[in-house]
Amino acid sequence: MSITDQTKAKMLAAIEHLKNDLKNIRTGRANPGMIDHVSVEIYGSPVRIQSIASISVPDNRQLLITPFDPQNSSAIGKAIDKANIGFNPIVEGNCVRIKIPPMTEEIRKRMAKLCHEEREKTKVSIRNIRREANDYVRKEKADGRMAEDMMKKNEKIIQDLTDKHCKEAEDLAEKKEKEISTI
Repeated sequence: MSITDQTKAKMLAAIEHLKNDLKNIRTGRANPGMIDHVSVEIYGSPVRIQSIASISVPDNRQLLITPFDPQNSSAIGKAIDKANIGFNPIVEGNCVRIKIPPMTEEIRKRMAKLCHEEREKTKVSIRNIRREANDYVRKEKADGRMAEDMMKKNEKIIQDLTDKHCKEAEDLAEKKEKEISTI
């Protein structure tokens, strides 16, 4: 695998990481991703909610969690409560209902700031990947394993990849910030 292919793969991984982080940031609408990271203590070991229950969105201010085993309803409710994510789960027989409270202006600003921080972390990560790749290319040239023109070509490809992925990070965060600010 060439250095440019490795660089591209690492940058794509950074973008995927950003997508996952942004998915967990709260918006005004209900989204199953809001509770993806919550683990439930079932049979003595922590398990993610989506592996023991189905999560649906009956309307845009509510999540409905239906456990595959109805006995797990109260454990799911307690886990969501313990996760301290600002939701009050209501255990209703065989399911757990979460009403998503409307976001205040303060919460919107905090969530937008979180988006901005995640975007910046990703851009720093992408730039570090660029630096590592350029260092490798320069070392290859210094050791005589790569010609000058090939080094320049690789550096240009690496820079183009960096620009493309930084722009993608900007676009993803901007889209999420717009989603957050929509009332």
